[in-house]
Amino acid sequence: MTDMSVSTDVRKKRRSLSQDLEALLSKHISEGRLRGGEKLPTETAIMREYGVSRTVVREAMSRLQASGMVLTYHGIGTFVRGSTLSPGPLIDPATIDIIVDSLAIMELRIALEVEAAGLAAQRRTPDQLEEMRALLDRLKPREIMADDVAALDFQFHLKIAQATGNPYIGNTLGTLGVVIVPRSRLDSARLFHEDPLSYEQRIHNEHERIYEAILRQDVECARAAMRLHLDDSRGHLHQAHERSRARE
Repeated sequence: MTDMSVSTDVRKKRRSLSQDLEALLSKHISEGRLRGGEKLPTETAIMREYGVSRTVVREAMSRLQASGMVLTYHGIGTFVRGSTLSPGPLIDPATIDIIVDSLAIMELRIALEVEAAGLAAQRRTPDQLEEMRALLDRLKPREIMADDVAALDFQFHLKIAQATGNPYIGNTLGTLGVVIVPRSRLDSARLFHEDPLSYEQRIHNEHERIYEAILRQDVECARAAMRLHLDDSRGHLHQAHERSRARE
């Protein structure tokens, strides 16, 4: 066998091992053995556990990153990408990055959505009101499923943006996507030191106030309710960020 053939066989074997490792880790994530926000073991730990080389581990991780199942923060580690990132007793560095990003997004949302709420109060149609009401009914804390809440939250805010009748407002919010909702990336209830049900009830009450103002076509009240809702979330995020800085 030539050196070229040996080299080809080695590459094929390595590719097969990396695919097998990727499939196994993907299965662990899908089955919940590795949960959203959880940090994966180090390269060395994975090498020891599965008896593979560092190159195989890195190739498998690259595949997982490409598929969107994990996120890697250089110098920090690799984390499972999911609907929640639970900080636990201490806020880990990856979560701090997401808090900072969420604060920046919240500033944009306040600039965009406060005025959108006022315009929606002026221009909403009966059909759009019905769609908002249906979304709020699905968001009732006693009825929601954990995996649905962030998506439903986003749809409610998107529906308000669309009710402005201004396609640029709706398109801007739609382009940002569900990532604008902090609880799509963070375990907000735990981060804000609240009981999950109490947290969901508070958010639901804020949404109801926004809806009621839009229903009444009370422009100023709609703006105020939206600002209060977004400022409240921004304030909690800011407090979480300050706590993490104090620990550092």
